[in-house]
Order: sequence, then C-alpha cells, then structure tokens
Amino acid sequence: MFGPANDAEVADWVRGLGLPGLVDVHVHFLPESVQRKVWAYFDDAERNYGRAWPIHYRGSEQQRVETLRALGVIGYAPLVYPHKPGMGEWLTEWVAGFAARVPEAVPTATLYPEPSVVRYLDAALRDGARCVKAHVQVGGYDPREEVLDAAWGLLADAGVPVVVHCGHGPLPGEFTGLSVFEDVLRRHPRLTAVLAHAGMPEISRALDLVARYSRVYLDTTMVGVGFTLESAPLPDDWTARLAEVPDRVVLGTDFPSVPYPYAEQVRAIAGWAQAPGLGEPFLRAVLHDTGARLLALGER
Repeated sequence: MFGPANDAEVADWVRGLGLPGLVDVHVHFLPESVQRKVWAYFDDAERNYGRAWPIHYRGSEQQRVETLRALGVIGYAPLVYPHKPGMGEWLTEWVAGFAARVPEAVPTATLYPEPSVVRYLDAALRDGARCVKAHVQVGGYDPREEVLDAAWGLLADAGVPVVVHCGHGPLPGEFTGLSVFEDVLRRHPRLTAVLAHAGMPEISRALDLVARYSRVYLDTTMVGVGFTLESAPLPDDWTARLAEVPDRVVLGTDFPSVPYPYAEQVRAIAGWAQAPGLGEPFLRAVLHDTGARLLALGER
C-alpha cells in the first residue's frame, strides 16, 4: 500500500516526505444553519444522488478544526457558496470571521450573479481574501452571465485563485460542463482557476484546459477514490498527463462532507506518484508546495 493506511498515520507520513504538513484548497466550513441543511441533503442522498453518502466527519465546528489539525493540515481554504441571491455577501463576511479565529484557515470569499457581486468581492479582496469559491452546480447559474464578467476580471487582475465547481459531477446542472466554463477562460485567460474535482467526470477535458491556459489548475477532490471511480474513472493516460503538469495539481478533499476517511484521498495521490515522471517531487507539490503558493501562505 502506498500512503497512510488510516487517518492516524497521515500527519507522520506527510512529515516523512520532508513537508511541514498538508495544504488543502478545498475544505468547507459554513454557518451552522447552512451546514445543517447541507448535511440534511447528503443524508437524503439516495433520493438526491441515487446512492448513500454518509458524512464521515460530522461533528461540531471545533471538532472539525481539531480533526484537520490532527491530520497535519497546516493551511486550508474554508470554502463557502451561495445558492440564491443575497447569500454571497453574508457568507463572505461569515467566512472572514471564521478565518480570523482559526490560524490555519485563509480568508476566502464567494460570488453569485447579482448586482452587488463586484462590490462585495472587491471589498473581500481588499480585506485579504486569498481564495474564492464559485459553485456553478449548486448556484444553478451561468458563469458567462454579463453581471459576472467584471467579477472574473477582478479576480484575474488580482491573481487570486477561484475554486470552480463547473463539472457535471455528481449530477449535471443546467450550466455545468467544462465547455461552458471555457467560455469564461477565453474571455479571461489570466484567471487563476482551480477546477474542482478535476472537472469530473470530464477529467481528460480538464487536463486539456490545464495545458491550454497557464493559470488553470486541478484539485484532487474525490478524484481516484473508490467512491467515485465507477462514475468518474481516471483516463488511461492520467499519470502520464500529470507528469506534464506536476505543479498544476493541488490537494483538495471536500472535508468534512466526504463518505470515507481523509487518508483515502492521500493514498490515491500517493498511488499516482508511483508512476514514471512523478515520484516524491510530485507528492510534495500536490500535498503542500503548490497549494501554499496559491494561498500565499508565506505571506501570513
């Protein structure tokens, strides 16, 4: 077995690579009322998704913070996302407060197609937001909407990464699909975009976008784990293509709302690293170095 056998082994295994810890660009912390609703949706996943989705890290906010510390996660982006107008600014203000009281969390922001988006996004960036979440699927919006054009431009100019859930997984939405988001990239080719879940299930197309746009990255969230391999199998040339862009892949996990232990995602990445052209340099880049650079951890 490559990688840690269980969560208890993760932190020591990572330190064995010569790393100070993990940097996770795709973690979720939400206001308690919103978190309860999200978990209620997953609790009804057999109806919503057609399969069970047991939450592995259900606990209080403080318990979840301590779990990440025990795993050796030394920096992470706590991502929030709205599903209707009026939520974006409130969630952005809430997560700024969360990051202020949790040393490992970097300030983040979110966006939604509404007249106020540029105002509150600009304010968040001025206040130090280092990552933005855009959830096309949950938000149910077209990322090409004119009201968002200035927001994408603002992010491109700022060089702040935006973690974008624009793929069809786990269920297609009206405006999901990498061809839709590529229209945004064509208009804003300098946008630093992290394709959440490696664009699952269009993983090969996501790799094409990484090759085509110099500021596009993939995150590993739920990629290559047993829960998703059937619905989103890795392409046959997955590791060969990773070897072409080893510094454009970052750790993401979807903690806490995953139906398996954190160690399983780390093991998947460790397994890829056994392929030619990858190895420990790739592991160090994915698990720490590239994420630390994107989240500007050295500037804290």
